[in-house]
Amino acid sequence: MALQALGSQGPAMDPPPSPAHHRELDLYATAGAAACSAGIAWVRRALADWNLTGPTGHGDDAVLVAAELLSNAVEHAGGVRSLTLAHHHGVLQIAVTDPSPNRPRLRAHRPDSVGGHGLFLVDRLTRHWGSRPNGRGKTVWADLDLPS
Repeated sequence: MALQALGSQGPAMDPPPSPAHHRELDLYATAGAAACSAGIAWVRRALADWNLTGPTGHGDDAVLVAAELLSNAVEHAGGVRSLTLAHHHGVLQIAVTDPSPNRPRLRAHRPDSVGGHGLFLVDRLTRHWGSRPNGRGKTVWADLDLPS
């Protein structure tokens, strides 16, 4: 089970050493499902460019986490402002910024429910996740261990 660190700045993720380890996608003008689709395709491209996909399925976990964070921003927070990826020191951080100040909350998981599994999956697939204020909104981030 991942450590839930809501409200923290996240683990020590120093600024990446170069743009080759950091990318940001502005989705401010893209609405709804189009923002999710664009973000997912962008994450897949970045992971492939960084050679972070492979037979272990780790890239698939990163895409799933990004998709959940993006869809939660669209469904519960009024849309997506930006999507950021950064990797170094064996960690991939995925961060989604939205216009809502309301922090996500992990609720009791009910496997038989329709929907409501997003943060449960994020919690299970990541090392840490949380949120931090960002202007009038927030950024929800998740850290995944990279294969060695």
